[in-house]
Amino acid sequence: MLIPHDTRIALDTVVDLVNTAPESGTSDSAGDRLASVEALYGFVRDHNISGVNALGDPDLRAVLRVRGHFADVFAAPDARAAADLINRLVAAAGTTPQLTDHDGYDWHVHYFAPGASVADHLAADCGMALAFMVVAGEQERLRRCEAPDCGHAFVDLSRNRSRRYCDSRTCGNRLHVAAYRARRKEAAAG
Repeated sequence: MLIPHDTRIALDTVVDLVNTAPESGTSDSAGDRLASVEALYGFVRDHNISGVNALGDPDLRAVLRVRGHFADVFAAPDARAAADLINRLVAAAGTTPQLTDHDGYDWHVHYFAPGASVADHLAADCGMALAFMVVAGEQERLRRCEAPDCGHAFVDLSRNRSRRYCDSRTCGNRLHVAAYRARRKEAAAG
């Protein structure tokens, strides 16, 4: 599947944003990695989100709402449900597509309006990246890790749509090692 660089960056950003939520799904839990304005500044910096100025509590609350909507897209049972969620999110962000080349990137499209809040920026650009997945008939690639104690979001970009874990080095290896040990124990007992 060919994904342009700007769409890939937006998909990575939406996955990282969804994965800041605690496993319980509530934003007030101690496990929330986006529980403060300082954490939001860090997220903006780490993801090189352009055009963001001063941030405050209203920005944080708005981003947490957007994060919840993105989580709903990953939980959508089918493309029609995902499309409905994405349409509402992108429309509320007031998208204004514009071609740009900045920060060493070749030409790409920003969907957020000039001067948009960080929440609208994320909703527009990341929402459009999710929209492209639905348009390409690839909504089922928006997944949650199947490890019993994980549940992180990820985009399955494998050729055969077979990825089951958010990170093969942690969740995948851990479960494969456990299965191997169980097989060895069973063989030794038999």
